[in-house]
Amino acid sequence: MEIFDVEIDAAARLTAERLSKDPGYAAVRTIPGVGQILGSVFVAEIGDVSRFPGPAQLASWAGLTPKHHESDTTVHRGRITKQGSRLVRWAAVEAVQRATKGSRLQALHQRIEARRGRNIATVAAARELVEMVFYALRDHTVRRLSPPLAAA
Repeated sequence: MEIFDVEIDAAARLTAERLSKDPGYAAVRTIPGVGQILGSVFVAEIGDVSRFPGPAQLASWAGLTPKHHESDTTVHRGRITKQGSRLVRWAAVEAVQRATKGSRLQALHQRIEARRGRNIATVAAARELVEMVFYALRDHTVRRLSPPLAAA
């Protein structure tokens, strides 16, 4: 076990050194629930974010969008597609579950959970988080961190 601990620590240090100068990595880590490990998963798995035209395409690539079947006037939406990067999907769900109380993600999660249930709320908040990751990697800042204002 000690040998594995030494190897894991060495790999963590090497990864932290390589990512320390990346402005996208620093921006991703400002998102609530995203730490060193999840931040490095996002940066490594997504790679060059400019290959995605927008945040919706990144969420679709991560498999966090619902299936959509349409014929004439009939539309059927199903479960999430789960096609794409498993690691990004896993990291997004983990980050949502660890997001701090009072954050935008937790507010969204609680609002949807009251209507649709815990699992659907977690996936919806994970999709929102992946959109935040898109902007963090593209612009090196995240503008949607504060919780939304309560409706009057």
